[in-house]
Amino acid sequence: MTRGKDAKSSGGTETSGSGDIVRTMHLLWDTGPRPSRGPKPGLTLDRIVEAAVQVADAEGLDGVSMRRVATELGTGTMSLYRYVPGKAELLDLMLDRVQRTSQNPADLGDGGWRSALEAMGHATLALYRRHPWLLRVNQSRPILGPSALDGMEKVLSRIKSMGLTDPELISVIIAVDGYVVGAARTQLYAQEAERRTGLTDTEFWQAQAPVLGELMASGRYPLLAGLSEDAFATDFDHFEFGLQRILDGLEVLVGRRGGER
Repeated sequence: MTRGKDAKSSGGTETSGSGDIVRTMHLLWDTGPRPSRGPKPGLTLDRIVEAAVQVADAEGLDGVSMRRVATELGTGTMSLYRYVPGKAELLDLMLDRVQRTSQNPADLGDGGWRSALEAMGHATLALYRRHPWLLRVNQSRPILGPSALDGMEKVLSRIKSMGLTDPELISVIIAVDGYVVGAARTQLYAQEAERRTGLTDTEFWQAQAPVLGELMASGRYPLLAGLSEDAFATDFDHFEFGLQRILDGLEVLVGRRGGER
């Protein structure tokens, strides 16, 4: 099934699965016809995808184009089209590439389901930190390549003991992943704000301090004014706190269902 080649969507993001879905699946799973030999010795689909990831890591997703990747590889743009139909399909190959176990080692340990989900959460956050451009991709309808399915199989094997229904197990993964994506996006936006404004986080809040000080002394916001001095301390690990509370909630559910705690 062939779709439009424009992977762009609203909000400056791009959308997975926007290219030729059947062709992308063949490329991901190494099925179907192989590309004809091109004039550039040593050029492979693997090298093309790796170069595209490197460009995205260095320049952001907007920097990735067939021409830019070709330049990175020292070849002509048309040579790339022997291996991949276009940028939409290339994006799906990039998404699968960065999830490879060799590049995204997620050691789920040998403990129970809780330790596995905790490890998954931290590994996913690390993935977004290594590849911030992932947050610019709408992955609501992902193309399922080997890396995605291998990862899903690995997690399911570790959380099956929760004793939940299959839809609930999938929802557990979605819940943890959604929380991590939100946390990663908040961190990325903070970094972007500092880069674009030239103000550090400390300088930003210091600029508001005089007005905020007057407001807190006015009596209008007694609860805010009564917060402890460390209420907004930057060394508090909000990510870990939130992740653990999600796992606490799941532990209560597992206990009700009689699953393995």
